Amino acid sequence: MAESEKILCIEQDASVVRQLQEILVDRAGYAVSFDADPDMALASFKDNQFDLVIAPFGIGGLDGLELIKRLKAVDPDCVIILLEKNSHARLLEDSRLLGAYDIISNDTVPGRLLSVVGKGIELHAILAGSRKFAAILKEQNASLQKQNLLLAKRIDESTRNLTRLYEDLRSTYMRTIKALAQAIDARDHYTHSHSENVAHIGVIIAQEMGLSARDLEHVRQASELHDLGKIGIEDRILTKPAALDAEEWEQIKRHPQMGAQILEPLTFLNDVIELVRQHHEHYDGRGYPKGLKGEEILLGAQIIHLADAYETMRSERAYRKVPLSKQEAIAEVKKNSGTQFSPRVVEAFLKVVDTL
Repeated sequence: MAESEKILCIEQDASVVRQLQEILVDRAGYAVSFDADPDMALASFKDNQFDLVIAPFGIGGLDGLELIKRLKAVDPDCVIILLEKNSHARLLEDSRLLGAYDIISNDTVPGRLLSVVGKGIELHAILAGSRKFAAILKEQNASLQKQNLLLAKRIDESTRNLTRLYEDLRSTYMRTIKALAQAIDARDHYTHSHSENVAHIGVIIAQEMGLSARDLEHVRQASELHDLGKIGIEDRILTKPAALDAEEWEQIKRHPQMGAQILEPLTFLNDVIELVRQHHEHYDGRGYPKGLKGEEILLGAQIIHLADAYETMRSERAYRKVPLSKQEAIAEVKKNSGTQFSPRVVEAFLKVVDTL
């Protein structure tokens, strides 16, 4: 199966090329194109379809940030793995914000490299599928609008059929995406039904805060999809029973942005996408991925963040076998009001927590 998955490696160091050749081609059977010249590699990238790109943080006078920008300009869904030795931490963080999938050491063990590459290729397939489906929806919607213009106020049976087809396509894809999110929860038996539970809690808080029916639906959908980006995170990290190291924590912090990226082609989910992206932002600005603060964070995302945290505290996890009691979890929420959580969301939560 690997022979149909194409990887572009941009590398000038002969020893690194040999290592990648041995691991990716000889051992795993991937189709890999090697290029030492970044300009030639970018030209090849434009002319060919690659599932994944591996490159050093800087090559031929081109730094990693500029390389990411150029690759993403050609293919927004491009999955990029950067190889680094000792790049500045701020540059590494900037590269993640620009869309680097992962950053790994040149001397990483083969098993780790293959795991990251495999997850990256899986993510690319999901992103590409999402964009193709969005194109189908766009085409169907354009056809529907054309029919409406031609028929003006008279909507005949064919137009109604087209409307149903478009709605069926949207509904089918939403079911597919939700099934994928549920499958991610199921990868770890501790998180089974987690997203559904977060949605239940989030909607109750949102109702208490008087959100409109439309906004309630956005909170529900975003809650169900909030961990979609974990599809790109290694199972060993998601199920690790001990504390995560710095590198593993950086992987975890990618999932809100990655989930939003998977959903971005689906323009009918625009409001939901931003809630997914922001659901780990903290009220005091210490969250991720963007470090938003206070009311810079959408209210729906503030609600989902608290619902997610409370549900996690009340459940078993690989790293914590005994869940917090209800009173312990409530005390933790109160303690973090104004720092991790929005005070007004906490106030609404405390009014409804007895019903949860």
